[in-house]
Amino acid sequence: MNSVNIYIEANPNPNSLKFVTDRMLLQNNEIKDYPDPKSAIESPMALALFEFKYIERVFIMSNFITITKNDLVNWEEVKLELRNFIKKFIEEDGKIINPQLSNKKEEKSLKDIDKKIIQILEEYIKPAVEQDGGAIQFESFEKGTVKVSLQGACSGCPSSMITLKSGIEKLLKRFIPEVEEVVAEGV
Repeated sequence: MNSVNIYIEANPNPNSLKFVTDRMLLQNNEIKDYPDPKSAIESPMALALFEFKYIERVFIMSNFITITKNDLVNWEEVKLELRNFIKKFIEEDGKIINPQLSNKKEEKSLKDIDKKIIQILEEYIKPAVEQDGGAIQFESFEKGTVKVSLQGACSGCPSSMITLKSGIEKLLKRFIPEVEEVVAEGV
């Protein structure tokens, strides 16, 4: 048997936990965020996790899965069950992503300022956000407004707006004078 080690980390979102594995689940900096079972059609693992009726969101990146639950259960009741489920799923060579069903995003052409914003997000913001079991994606920059999407533990986190305005917005304004505000799409 191909044994998998998994440990659990808390993050600022009280409704999510990060399950960290000792192997890569996705390659090439891929990020998979499934806010519901319908969106998870490409991921046998996410679909299997959504069978737990208390799971509201599944986020998969590099070597971790962040799971967001509803208020029907508390983590103490279910975290070991989920850890064991993920461990068994991976050990039995369950597919994380079905490549035939994977929907790749189109590459969009970027302006210089877009590239500079992305570079700052990559260098200063992403490592901290990923540590907390989430991700931030650049969406667009228009008329002084940077639009980002928050994924994983960041989606629905009570402190995400404070982080967005007090941390990310201040940092981008300091490095790029054209930035007037940062907003999160779909929050």
